[in-house]
Amino acid sequence: MSGFLFDELIFGPIYSRRLGVSLGINLLPTDNKFCNFNCIYCECGWTNNQKGFKIVLPKRDNFKTRLEIKLKELQGTVNEPDAITFAGNGEPTIHPKFAEIIEDTIVARDKYAPNAAISILSNASMLHKKSVTDALKKVDKNILKLDAAIEETFNNINQAMGKLSMNKIIDGLLKFEGKLIIQTLFFRGEYNNNIIDNTTPEELDAWLKVIKKINPEYVMIYPIDRGTPAKNLIKIPKEELEEIAQKVEAIGVSAKVY
Repeated sequence: MSGFLFDELIFGPIYSRRLGVSLGINLLPTDNKFCNFNCIYCECGWTNNQKGFKIVLPKRDNFKTRLEIKLKELQGTVNEPDAITFAGNGEPTIHPKFAEIIEDTIVARDKYAPNAAISILSNASMLHKKSVTDALKKVDKNILKLDAAIEETFNNINQAMGKLSMNKIIDGLLKFEGKLIIQTLFFRGEYNNNIIDNTTPEELDAWLKVIKKINPEYVMIYPIDRGTPAKNLIKIPKEELEEIAQKVEAIGVSAKVY
């Protein structure tokens, strides 16, 4: 499997541009990406959820024990985390014990690293599950993906598995009543003989209308940072991303470029 993969259940801490000193959590396999999206820009590579391929996910008890050990080790040191971040090799909320694991994380954080913000990087695909939405509402930084607001572009970029639609994701994002952070990766390029560009006036107009409706705490805007599985994608210059951020600010929502 090509791409950048995290090889541990708990990794770091590492310095994150967005979150400071971040202790990473990977609730997914360490040798394979496991996701319900197949984003053409994903640093982890292509999704390969083959039938018959045995997926082994971390056990809740093992995670709880290892998190407590790691936080004890870091407590009071220069590496005590600013954030405990669920990310990893795919979509963290598809773990069947995700809600319970969030509860365990809150308890461990409060005991050993009370200043750390529990954060999640999610594609927002599981918000139709009440247990997932309720769990996400308990974390400090809900960072949820919205790369496009036009269905065709969403399909071309994110290639969601099953019958998941962009409108279903937006309905899920609205459940948070603004208590979330939207992350969007902007790029342009070509894939499967389709020109893909989520920075055009039409794309931005549709996206901004949805952002205004969701009214998040702020929007994280970022470009391609590592290698991508689709090869003909172009990184957007920082100056252009700053212009997009200004458009977000103009509708009354804060925006940050990374």
